[in-house]
Amino acid sequence: MIARIAVLAAAVLVASSPVAVADTVHSGATHCARADRLHVPAAQRQEVACLDELTTAGTVASGHTVEADWTGLTQASLPQPSGVPGVQVDGYFPDTSTTNANHGWNHDAQFVLRLPDDWNGGLVVSGSPGNRRQYANDRAIADFVLAKGYAFAATDKGNTGLEFHHDGRRPGDAIAEWNTRVTQLAIAAKVVVAQRYGRVPSRTIAAGISNGGYLVRWQLEHNPWLYDGGLDWEGTLWTADGPNMFDFLPAALRAYPAYAAGSEQAHQAMLDAGYAPGSEFLWPFHDQVYWDFTQRVYREELDPTFDGDLDAGIPYCASGTPNCDADYDYASRPASVHRAVARIALTGRIGKPLITLHGTLDSLLPISQDSDVYARMIRDAGRGPLFRYHRIENGNHVDGLVDAFPGQLEPIAPHFLAALDELASWIR
Repeated sequence: MIARIAVLAAAVLVASSPVAVADTVHSGATHCARADRLHVPAAQRQEVACLDELTTAGTVASGHTVEADWTGLTQASLPQPSGVPGVQVDGYFPDTSTTNANHGWNHDAQFVLRLPDDWNGGLVVSGSPGNRRQYANDRAIADFVLAKGYAFAATDKGNTGLEFHHDGRRPGDAIAEWNTRVTQLAIAAKVVVAQRYGRVPSRTIAAGISNGGYLVRWQLEHNPWLYDGGLDWEGTLWTADGPNMFDFLPAALRAYPAYAAGSEQAHQAMLDAGYAPGSEFLWPFHDQVYWDFTQRVYREELDPTFDGDLDAGIPYCASGTPNCDADYDYASRPASVHRAVARIALTGRIGKPLITLHGTLDSLLPISQDSDVYARMIRDAGRGPLFRYHRIENGNHVDGLVDAFPGQLEPIAPHFLAALDELASWIR
């Protein structure tokens, strides 16, 4: 599938090469020009719409986004750009799974492409955070890159929801598909951009949050030819030998109940697991919302034999309960489990410029166990000159909690927007 699309992309690149060197000259295209020429390579379905507004200032009302996809990811005070007319293409690639109910399609591998009339020559490609769907980045990323004139493309990664682990035949298949779908979309989006504007993008940026940030890292390690740079907003770190979430999440599940009951020993165990001093006020929320289900569903995806015939374990079980994820010990699991993680693991061998942002109070993916480690991996791989790292003091994993804890958290979105300009200047 990817090879077939790559052939089409190569044809466009060759045909467009005389004008592909242009940098940031705006297209000045008439409203929705060439919309009737757009065809997404290998798409099974596509719907093209000419819109007066491509940002959420208009797409919520017009039905060209789904607010539930991005609810909770940004603070209420995040500015909402507007005044971006252009073309939107919704559709899906062939797939056998059906977890994405957007548009009533009940079909995975859904994507969205947005092509502003006033184009700056760039393209931003993104995969969804968590297990959300294709519109999840609309407020945090798409609104702002569209307002700057970039074309934007996003994918649902090929499977969604809390049962994403049911997709695929062997451990790690569902997550491996995420990487394939981003590659597929990046290639197809370049073709569609050339169809609309008459030339391929002068710069292509991979951008994403959390799992979407992991996808940025993976793309720059494996497919650097597709991109000019990447923006990684607290990407998930997978390494076969650790650290990864199977180290610090079970530790939290074991220690937090005792900490909440007043145990100083349990408090130290939380800190030893990597949770930052000063982040304690965030722990009750993460205990209720994130830690348990994240451990169980990702462990089921990569190590389904741990809990026998159970499907993603036992919610909120106490340590000592048989098959309880609070007692999961990744280091002692069979070699087959480590091989499954190795299939999706990162190496640090990025091939294009990367900017990583991570909050120091992140209580889902602790910075000391994630981006601090990835920064060392990049340096150890000899790729340090391609990397810039911004540790955001008092930043948390999701900016939505900024509203719940006023004055205690620093939103990361403004830093991400500044990093977009920084990256554009760097790669230019």
